[in-house]
Amino acid sequence: MFRFIFVFYSLLFVSLFAQAQNAPFDIQLTPISIKGVGGLQSFAFGQHEGKWLVVGGRLDGLHRRQPFASFDIAGHNTQIYVVDPENNQSWTASLDVLQPSIKEQLSATNLEFYQEGNTLYILGGYGYSATSADHITYPNLIAIDIPNLIFAIQNDQSIKPHIRQIYDEKMAVTGGYLHKIYGTYYLVGGQKFIGRYNPMGPNNGPGFIQEYTNAIRKFTIHDDGITIKIKHLPEIYDRTNLHRRDYNVAAQIMPDGQEGLTAFSGVFQETIDLPFLTCVNIDSSGHEIQQGFNQYYNHYHCAHIPIYSANENEMHTLFFGGIAQYFDENGVLVKDDNVPFVNTIARVTRHKDGSMAEYKLPVTMPALLGAGSEFIPKPNIPMYENGVLKLDEITQETTMIGYIYGGISSSAPNIFFINTGTQSSANSQVFKVHLIKNKRTSIHDVNVQSQNGLGMLIFPNPSDDQLTIKFDLQSKAEVRLIVTDLQGKILKTFNWGQLSSGAHQFNTNEDFDNQNILIFQLQAGDKISTQKVVLK
Repeated sequence: MFRFIFVFYSLLFVSLFAQAQNAPFDIQLTPISIKGVGGLQSFAFGQHEGKWLVVGGRLDGLHRRQPFASFDIAGHNTQIYVVDPENNQSWTASLDVLQPSIKEQLSATNLEFYQEGNTLYILGGYGYSATSADHITYPNLIAIDIPNLIFAIQNDQSIKPHIRQIYDEKMAVTGGYLHKIYGTYYLVGGQKFIGRYNPMGPNNGPGFIQEYTNAIRKFTIHDDGITIKIKHLPEIYDRTNLHRRDYNVAAQIMPDGQEGLTAFSGVFQETIDLPFLTCVNIDSSGHEIQQGFNQYYNHYHCAHIPIYSANENEMHTLFFGGIAQYFDENGVLVKDDNVPFVNTIARVTRHKDGSMAEYKLPVTMPALLGAGSEFIPKPNIPMYENGVLKLDEITQETTMIGYIYGGISSSAPNIFFINTGTQSSANSQVFKVHLIKNKRTSIHDVNVQSQNGLGMLIFPNPSDDQLTIKFDLQSKAEVRLIVTDLQGKILKTFNWGQLSSGAHQFNTNEDFDNQNILIFQLQAGDKISTQKVVLK
């Protein structure tokens, strides 16, 4: 993952107006340890008969700010791991025996990957290449024969015959997602990054090249086990909505019963170094922004689980910890533009009418962890072809559905500006994930802000002079902004009349009677968004 210094350093308290609702299921995490399994984050994996094959990723925590220390060679994962969680066993094989181009790519971080049958396809990734004498994004696709490579590693045999690689410049992507809709592969978002990370930008010190794909690259793969052929299809380009990386793209069953994907949140918006709150739905016919929804929790890549109920026609996606611009604190939604590590476990549900809502679960991650982690499902759990779990066919009251492994464990929410390499680490803890059905006392708090579609932002915060108010309208509406003190006394009303659909921005440098804390309530038709603002 890559993080940049933000323009704003703010802490915004948002009135949550959470409403408790009965939940379709609950989640329980049980920590376990597996012999020989160390810490790892932002890796790729496949599995066969319950055994995991784990490649790539980083052995350390959050990357440091200094170019000489960031994404250093010591943090590269130079091993391939085989893990048997059921029998508490693990095996390793060194990448050193492989040809340089394969060895280097399989030690990269933020690879895109997808398991097709017994083959694990891996592409892109970022890391140091001795061949190029620089940090690069790898322009290759790798195919791994999972069962035979697992067998070779377990029996100390050669791993070379089970790994193939081809060159394709369009595979040079890191921080995106590789998925499949029916017979077509979708490489969603991500970036090409060449050079050393430098938070001061590409033209200071050791420079770098950063190119977002702003696209969904579509292709098919013909693979006879010897020769790999990629056929590229017309890509979908959208610089405004697909300018995303280091995020979550989850397989979905759409309300019409068809396979699809949803790209959740991600970083960074092109006009401001903050995460997206919107999400993008993708299917065989194209892509579109989900209307009337904003995602406030879990903005960076983290373990996630897609679960669909055909009986209710509801698509649930669970997110586990990670990094986010917002988090809940004693029933209040807190906005922190430093985008901290969080422990939030949240659910986004798409209802049968296509609307979406975000819910906070009562359980949390046991620490500030989850960024760069993965959910690895149990092989015998009922699933659709695209990997979405079948909720209605999970019939037991409590079912172990898989594991969460790896990710970054942070000692504090905001460590980016003080990071010396000791404030975080790659997490070695494994969690069993249990799904609990028919729990009558299970309550998930709906984040009402997620449903009003206004996406109101007020910044900078704290502020000592001018404030900027930004919001979006899904349709034209009468809009006004009411500013009160904490006791509810109205200090100022802005009547903006009827505004058209789309994005709006207003600035004010009003004197609010020496108040220290203000309540801003935006009213747009029947929709309301409320936020607290601190004045210096």
